[in-house]
Amino acid sequence: MRVSLRRVSVFSVAIVVGAALVACGGSSKKSSNGTTTTANGKNVSISVTAFTSDFSAMNQLRGLASQGKGLVGVLLPDTTTSARYVSFDAPYLTKAFQTAGFTQFKIDNAQGSASTMQTQAEADLTQGASVLLVDPLDSGSGAAIEANATSKGAKVIDYDRLTKGGPADRLYVSFDNVKVGKAIGDGFVQCVKDWNVPKPNVLVMNGDPTDNNAGLFSQGYHSVLDPLFSNGTYVKVGEPAGSWTPSVAQTTFAQQYTAHPNINSVVTPNDDNANAVISYLQSKQIKPKTFPTTGQDASKSGLQNILKGYQCGTVYKPIYLEAQSAAAIALYLRAGQTPPSGLVNATTKDTQTNSDVKSSYLTPTWVTVDNIGKTVVQDNAVKVTDICVAETQAACTAAGIK
Repeated sequence: MRVSLRRVSVFSVAIVVGAALVACGGSSKKSSNGTTTTANGKNVSISVTAFTSDFSAMNQLRGLASQGKGLVGVLLPDTTTSARYVSFDAPYLTKAFQTAGFTQFKIDNAQGSASTMQTQAEADLTQGASVLLVDPLDSGSGAAIEANATSKGAKVIDYDRLTKGGPADRLYVSFDNVKVGKAIGDGFVQCVKDWNVPKPNVLVMNGDPTDNNAGLFSQGYHSVLDPLFSNGTYVKVGEPAGSWTPSVAQTTFAQQYTAHPNINSVVTPNDDNANAVISYLQSKQIKPKTFPTTGQDASKSGLQNILKGYQCGTVYKPIYLEAQSAAAIALYLRAGQTPPSGLVNATTKDTQTNSDVKSSYLTPTWVTVDNIGKTVVQDNAVKVTDICVAETQAACTAAGIK
């Protein structure tokens, strides 16, 4: 998610630099998921379905991690538009690399500043980075960083968000973001039915238009909603300019709600924006389970709002899957090997260059009250004590969340 670019000081989420660990032994073996590995890292074949919450699949790549040379630099975008980068991405990437026995990596957060990310990238390359994992603030600044990296011989991976206009040979790791959007749309439709909204007058809110993912999310939920708008089942009240900044989203919604008091439901593209909208609705004494909103990221606030009855659901994207896939691809590239087709399992259209970017897609999950316990809680993505508070305890008990 994104905020407006501003110059701030460099913030390093984690720095772990050292010598790579060399795996012992020379025999090959068959893992429980059917992939073949050898201790010297050759003929390693791993797929996205191998990754689990215990990170055990990364052990198969210990031999691979001993090959190649150079730092793997990870560039994360900010700490304000989503809690995920500090709470999940940085620690999960760290765990993925370390479980593979690899320690020559460095993780930085640009704190919302494109110039800071550029400085961090330059520092990584100066330290001999052979692979950069980039989650850019915007495609323009990201493409500049990646072009510079490839000119110096480094390989590039787009992490979570595609960099439009990036190098032709880069790889992309993310969830299938059209499916993310479709899950939001399908969840909204089900919620309208479950909450008995008789004539949905819908405000459609989007993420920042400079974020390629925002467009893919929109494509997904519009594929569900547009037919309903066209046949008159739903009324589309408006679709204002998008943003990932919650305060901006709240102001936008307040303006739309004042101008169009017939609005009785809203498609919100992530939990933080939904929370901003819900705060406004609560100030207007809107009752639970009467005004559908949607979300993404399975954040603490989003899950609490679901339990309170103010949010229909959220798209859960297990970041531990994305982190392992990204770390695995980085190790293949650093070792000079081509990642297997089970890992790079899709392509994504770069609309700026009209080219297909080889991609690694993970699968998202729509989370409601009914499956919170079997998804985010079971995966330890959130603590029960963080979501089952005084206001939500009754709902947690009813849902069997403990």
